Amino acid sequence: MKNTLKSAAVFSKMVELRRTLHRYPELAFEEEKTAATIMDELRRLDIPFEYGGVGGAVVGKIEGGEKGAPTIAIRADMDALPGNENTGLPFASKNPGKMHACGHDGHMAMVLGAAALLKANPPPGNVNLIFQPAEERGGGARIAIASGALEGVSAIFGGHLTRHYKVGEIMVASGTITSHSDGFTIRVKGRGGHGARPHEAVDAVVVSGLLIMAVQTLVSREINPAHPSVITIGKVEAGSAGNVIAEEASLYGTIRTTNSAVRKHIIEGLQRIAKAVGDLHNASIVVEIREGYPPVVNTEKEAEIARRAVLAVLGESGLAAMDQPSMGAEDFSYYLLEIPGCYVRFGACREGCENIPLHSPSFDFDEEALKFGAAFFDRVAREAIVEYAKRG
Repeated sequence: MKNTLKSAAVFSKMVELRRTLHRYPELAFEEEKTAATIMDELRRLDIPFEYGGVGGAVVGKIEGGEKGAPTIAIRADMDALPGNENTGLPFASKNPGKMHACGHDGHMAMVLGAAALLKANPPPGNVNLIFQPAEERGGGARIAIASGALEGVSAIFGGHLTRHYKVGEIMVASGTITSHSDGFTIRVKGRGGHGARPHEAVDAVVVSGLLIMAVQTLVSREINPAHPSVITIGKVEAGSAGNVIAEEASLYGTIRTTNSAVRKHIIEGLQRIAKAVGDLHNASIVVEIREGYPPVVNTEKEAEIARRAVLAVLGESGLAAMDQPSMGAEDFSYYLLEIPGCYVRFGACREGCENIPLHSPSFDFDEEALKFGAAFFDRVAREAIVEYAKRG
């Protein structure tokens, strides 16, 4: 393994920043203190920045090279998740009901570490450091884009910490990296009644149960297994008492797909099955679809730039391949609808946390991964600037 980060001081500062950010998590569009911590560090590094205010993006600007030199962006997300942390860490969340359960504290620390490296040894071009709000909810990438974070930018790079790769490994791939995500609500209306006289009612709970099972056949029996797809109903609301037949029920779920034709088929199939179940049991069923994040699709040339950066930083042993696209969603996709770019995965599995997934109240990662993330972002920005300078 190559020497990934020469400055112990930079690593020490990243750990400090990560722990501060972890201790005071804030939810989507509420990242006031989080943004303040980032801006304080940018001031310390003497990096100018623009800030859109609470709920907006912080965009640091590193300028180097001659006029007209390429500009590359690197991105981190700022928001935390709702939930009560139970990691037992000495720097665990002090904000009840909020925690960094998805590694965004680490992402911010890595980009700030890369900022320190880029500032100390300016590249022959410009780098925009994008710290965006609300990745988990609300598509904050669109806020950053609307604020001008991509103006004049040739390409963008980002990444995510994960337990699925070892520390010192970075996964790079071209093409589809994450799925398209859509949310849905199904509202079932039957006819309420007494629990002892079901023949006088239309039971919304029974109808919902049949609908839940029927919907699962969409993926298992109608979708080519070669196209990863998921339908999950994660929340059901119905009823008021054990002896009352519920008149109404609401089902909330998500659809994850990596193929546009499959996505269309599942949405249409969900509506078809809902109508059929409603007709069968004399209930009214309405399906509401909420379009979610598009899939992250890495461009080939930028993926190759990222591969070169990983090889330069970690060597062959550090370059990991993707087994298959993630069925998770990421609003980094909005940047890639505007400009080319590449989204990578940083191996960060901590001993004892091998089976603890993202979004768990017990989630944590190995802070050694910060070294590799900062070194990667530093190198990929330089590689991209040189590449785009060649392209003119």
